[in-house]
Amino acid sequence: MWLIAGLGNPGKRYERTRHNIGFEVVECLAPQGASSFRRSWRFPAELAEIQVERERLLLCKPRTFMNRSGDAVGPICRKKGIALAQLIVIVDDTELPCGRLRIRRRGGAGGHNGLKSIIAVSGTDDFARIRVGVGGRPQDRDMVDHVLSGFAPNDRKAVDEAVERTAQAVKSIIADGLDKAMNEYNG
Repeated sequence: MWLIAGLGNPGKRYERTRHNIGFEVVECLAPQGASSFRRSWRFPAELAEIQVERERLLLCKPRTFMNRSGDAVGPICRKKGIALAQLIVIVDDTELPCGRLRIRRRGGAGGHNGLKSIIAVSGTDDFARIRVGVGGRPQDRDMVDHVLSGFAPNDRKAVDEAVERTAQAVKSIIADGLDKAMNEYNG
């Protein structure tokens, strides 16, 4: 079984914001989108299960808010017996232009608080992650305000396409391996 953790913040206030791009990707992977997810009473997350190729994927939207994503992802991995080699985390990246993807086998948090939390709880940075570009912040804007804001209409199209491409990249990782997916989807 694989765990695909799309990071974001729970609640209507944060829907379709830059910080919630991870939620959008796992919703895209689910057969009926957001309606496929059920709130777990065992873990602080909403979960949905799908199958890709012959692999079971547990899709996860932590309900812990971004800065405490590890409090959901860590216990799910431990209790479900999911090795970190079977974990893919999907996050927003303000260093990438809107719509660009960057898949990595492992690495530091790069200033992303959701990744910092998962690294702190798991004790390692040795898990795959897909960073989805949400565009850099304007100089006159605070970073928190930027990541909690929505997209301009001209950026939204690129982001919607990136959500679809990221969902395809997840399926490619499962079916063909991380190296092939990195070669195909990193831009």
